[in-house]
Amino acid sequence: MAVSWTGAKDGDNVLDVCCGSGDLTFLLSERVGPYGKAVGLDFSKEQLLTASTRQKLRSKTCYKNIKWMEGNALDLPFPDSSFDAVTIGYGLRNVIDRHKAMTEICRVLKPGSTISILDFNKSINPLSTTIQELMIDNIVVPVASGYGLEDEYKYLKSSIKNFLTGNELEMLALEVGFSTAKHFEIGFGLMGNLVAIR
Repeated sequence: MAVSWTGAKDGDNVLDVCCGSGDLTFLLSERVGPYGKAVGLDFSKEQLLTASTRQKLRSKTCYKNIKWMEGNALDLPFPDSSFDAVTIGYGLRNVIDRHKAMTEICRVLKPGSTISILDFNKSINPLSTTIQELMIDNIVVPVASGYGLEDEYKYLKSSIKNFLTGNELEMLALEVGFSTAKHFEIGFGLMGNLVAIR
């Protein structure tokens, strides 16, 4: 859904910021096909190595169009108006300066192009918030703990509390120069997706 909302199409040049191990990058690659270009950018060399290894194990021709780059979401290493679409999956919440990151993304997007930001939703509905916290405490963290990843997931509740609501994300997008912005609550309000057009 997050990739679909970008409007990326065959032959486009696309960017996945805070790409991690590349899940959204691979989906973007499929969307733009072998004549498009997909860039997965992350500050973590370890995550990029995992993404590159995953790419080598996959056989679709379009995956040859992916380039992995180490970089900072606050200082994107691309010229203005470089990309037809941008995604961020579970990354904006963890960026130190969200305003700067969004400004940079707006800068590298071509006019009329779209960003799609998927993340946990900071709901204003107390019931959704309670359900989300219960799921994190009783499902996500215990499962992660079983894989030795408890520390990587224990911070989720606090990071969601410090994140922006859907309305605040829309306002941020408009403030940095996007022409339209709409936040969608998905997964019973547990997740959210901001779609903004430059």
